[in-house]
Amino acid sequence: MKISVASDHAGYDLKNHILAYLSENQIAYNDLGTNGNDSVDYPDYALKVASLVSKGALERGILICGTGVGMSIAANKYPGVRAALCHNIETAEASRRHNDANILVLGGRILDHAVALSILKTWLETPFDGGRHQRRLDKITAIEQETTRGKPLSKQVEKSPISP
Repeated sequence: MKISVASDHAGYDLKNHILAYLSENQIAYNDLGTNGNDSVDYPDYALKVASLVSKGALERGILICGTGVGMSIAANKYPGVRAALCHNIETAEASRRHNDANILVLGGRILDHAVALSILKTWLETPFDGGRHQRRLDKITAIEQETTRGKPLSKQVEKSPISP
């Protein structure tokens, strides 16, 4: 598996720790920037990784910004991208088992580096469970396909039991 990693300035320090971990564990990666602490715009770096995942040119990616929220929002605009913002091992595991997350998003300003590496390790090692979770991903794919054709959401999305 080859992984592309990108961050904005707020995630730069954590990105370097992650790259060191990947190197130490002989996991192939591409560093798509940023390359310093100078202020940059996170959507530019989310695009670099998310576009590759969306096109199928890349199996997985890692994005890091200050909180992880901005990168998550930007990356999830791309069809086929399931970017998961993870704050602990439990969310990392669930994002892979239940959601087949293909981009891990971390908050460089809110996570201790050791915790971030534990999250990364869990995310990399956890398989997708499939089964009932695949049915749910298929519904997400249907939503993406319908909305990217410029059509409003319709019968492909079931009404929530708590909807009015």
